[in-house]
Amino acid sequence: MLDSPRASHKTTLATIAASAGVSVATVSKVVNGREDVSPETRALVEGLLAAHDYSPPSARRPNTVNATVEFLIDGDFSSYATTVVDGVVEAAREAGTAVVVGLMRDQRMGRYPVPPRSWARSLAQTGRTGVIVVTGELTGAHVDALAAVNVPLVVIDPLNMPRREVASVGSTNFTGGMSATNHLLAQGHRRIAWVGGPPGSQCNQARLHGYRAAMESAGLAPAPEHIVNEDFRYDAGRRLGARILAGPDRPTAVVGGCDSIALGIMEAARTLGLRVPDDLSVTGFDDTELAPMAAPPLTTVRQPLREMGRVALRTVLRMAGGERLDSHHVELATELVVRESTAPPR
Repeated sequence: MLDSPRASHKTTLATIAASAGVSVATVSKVVNGREDVSPETRALVEGLLAAHDYSPPSARRPNTVNATVEFLIDGDFSSYATTVVDGVVEAAREAGTAVVVGLMRDQRMGRYPVPPRSWARSLAQTGRTGVIVVTGELTGAHVDALAAVNVPLVVIDPLNMPRREVASVGSTNFTGGMSATNHLLAQGHRRIAWVGGPPGSQCNQARLHGYRAAMESAGLAPAPEHIVNEDFRYDAGRRLGARILAGPDRPTAVVGGCDSIALGIMEAARTLGLRVPDDLSVTGFDDTELAPMAAPPLTTVRQPLREMGRVALRTVLRMAGGERLDSHHVELATELVVRESTAPPR
């Protein structure tokens, strides 16, 4: 006699997906009530879910009080990441939820130390309600692995977006890049360079597009050698800044893709005997705690980092509770903060 499908209490979305001949993401959409699934596929998946007596974790765990959310930093504990986690912890305290903070990978290793399936299983086995990843570069395999064990995912300022349906929280990066550049243009600068983060990073690309749009609106075409991208790190800003500032037709201003890059550019200028802002104006992006402590204090684009963390925590708890999201991407407004690192060119 064959065992009934109901006999198994370990049915996962992967089991249903294999039986239906569809992806785990498709099964997850049906479970979460998403509308972007064909009626035929929905009926097939719902039939299999019923046959296996499947109930999502949200149905077995109706509230998130005393739940635990994993907050993962994909790289180093930067000032940016620690400010975001402050917001996550604040919102978690209000919700009665615990937060575990860790590194998803050591940036020096260059790759993830644990295979996606093993990583996801470990999170599920330790009772994680959800996962928040900041500035991560996840793959489709990571997303599918989490869906298979019913652990919701929210990403903050991701370097890439492995799936359109992944919930994300960010800021108005395009507008921020444009506002920093327009500020320099309004001061009279015309030779304005750009030093950004990873070329494939979505937030970096949006900021760069904002810079380009502002320059184009002013009728200016930056020299190709004045636009460089590498990494959101101080060392990259110092190295690339030195290259640009030592070259011919030196720019009078530089837009940095983040505060760490901007501080590196300022150090490169100091090493070359240039004064900020007398000889060079510099802007950053993020408004981390380092910006007002710089010498001189850094003009930058403020991201609402704490609020981004709070929104991410609330979103992952809503997902864990089975709530459907009105939008999978939330953008919070940026704001230009003018300090002392920018001035009209001399």
